[in-house]
Amino acid sequence: MSGTYLGMPAFPEAAREAVGNTTLRGNLRHATHTIRDKRARAVAELEDWAELREAGKRVKDHTLRHLDRYLVQLEEAVTAAGGTVHWAADADEANEIVARLVEETGESEVVKVKSMATQEIGLNEALEARGIHAYETDLAELIVQLGKDRPSHILVPAIHRNRGEIRDIFRSEMSEWGRPAPEGLTDTPAELAEAARLHLREKFLRAKVGISGANFMVAETGTLVVVESEGNGRMCLTLPETLISVVGIEKIVPTWRDLEVFLQTLPRSSTAERMNPYTSMWTGTRDGEAGEGDGPRAFHLVLLDNGRTDTLADEVGRQALRCIRCSACLNVCPVYERAGGHAYGSVYPGPIGAILSPQLRGTGSEIDASLPYASSLCGACYEVCPVAIDIPEVLVHLRERVVQGGPAVREGNRVVLKPARGHAAERAAMRAARWAFTRPGALRTGQRLASRSRRLHPRTLPGPGRAWSGTRDLPPVPPEPFRDWWQRTHGGRDEAK
Repeated sequence: MSGTYLGMPAFPEAAREAVGNTTLRGNLRHATHTIRDKRARAVAELEDWAELREAGKRVKDHTLRHLDRYLVQLEEAVTAAGGTVHWAADADEANEIVARLVEETGESEVVKVKSMATQEIGLNEALEARGIHAYETDLAELIVQLGKDRPSHILVPAIHRNRGEIRDIFRSEMSEWGRPAPEGLTDTPAELAEAARLHLREKFLRAKVGISGANFMVAETGTLVVVESEGNGRMCLTLPETLISVVGIEKIVPTWRDLEVFLQTLPRSSTAERMNPYTSMWTGTRDGEAGEGDGPRAFHLVLLDNGRTDTLADEVGRQALRCIRCSACLNVCPVYERAGGHAYGSVYPGPIGAILSPQLRGTGSEIDASLPYASSLCGACYEVCPVAIDIPEVLVHLRERVVQGGPAVREGNRVVLKPARGHAAERAAMRAARWAFTRPGALRTGQRLASRSRRLHPRTLPGPGRAWSGTRDLPPVPPEPFRDWWQRTHGGRDEAK
């Protein structure tokens, strides 16, 4: 996976700054509460939601167990339909493939469908370095691009912006990218949407190359699927002569019947809709020697690994690869609601980002080592996940990796854990606790000493412990240990017998 956002600090520091931004917190609170309330109503309409959730989990788990077989099947089907398949081991290789394909067309502009995979590898920046301009066409992504900003949400990348800020961005920046904003543009949603529509239409009609990701790939037919709400994706998928799709290898489903499950769960979990307004599917290239019909004349599929194979090797962490990018976990997370997406230092923010980014990138950097701790472990994310990813379980698993094993790195054909850096005080405390809990006499003596010296105890921890006690007081020690109280009041009798 490409590196973290340049200059980003670890999550605790970034979150501390974000929490102090009252405008950001207001924008996030309003948006996340609105989305999650609508989602709850949409999900409640289905009596078999629990069964659909379990079905989605099983389909994903089955596919991941047999990913090698389904990838080969997909390649054969795409090739038979007239497409070309490319394999990319990492971000650099994927960017090189896409840039070369664009250059071979002789074009210097591309239009893009909203894609997490291309953000993950930093494709826009890589193309810009080769003199190729990539234009985002999703409304929220357009706002982010015009504002020289970064996405902060999987579904709504500009969730941290309010209408007034969007109006100001359109007024000041649209003219540098193409058609300027209309005179007297206000912050009403209809006017903002119309300004974006007019700005993008000239790019849709001019572009010869489109770039997309995909929500799903059907192995049995080589069909790719993009679901969206605005129609911009369909313009990018049908108008350009060349289409390049960059897709993570985990996005496969074996059959059309499997796809049916996710076309029910994804829209309800993401946009709280019964079905997506636009569900675009394409298999290979347009039909006919003369090129009649919609769709590209040349189609290239770039299958992206970029850390996914290493993630698949982790029996606990691999469940993160079930993710269908609905963003439901972000909208219920109390940490995300207060800190926002930028604090995660990744294109994958929120609970899913806290478990996905450290696995794709490793935990060697300060920010990636901090992400598994960016959670209260309340479990709300697991409850809403439409494919039942146990995010709290993976968070705890990754915390163990950070503390005990350090970063996972590849050495030849093996993935090994390097010695951990830091956390020495925590490891020492755990060793001391293990020693005391296995020696009842020592534990009893320690409890009595703690009770008798309770007035001398500090309210906060010194040194590294301040990270925990900086925002909370230490719990007070009782006047006497429980065992002494029980002996005094009950004589040590077990009254339950």
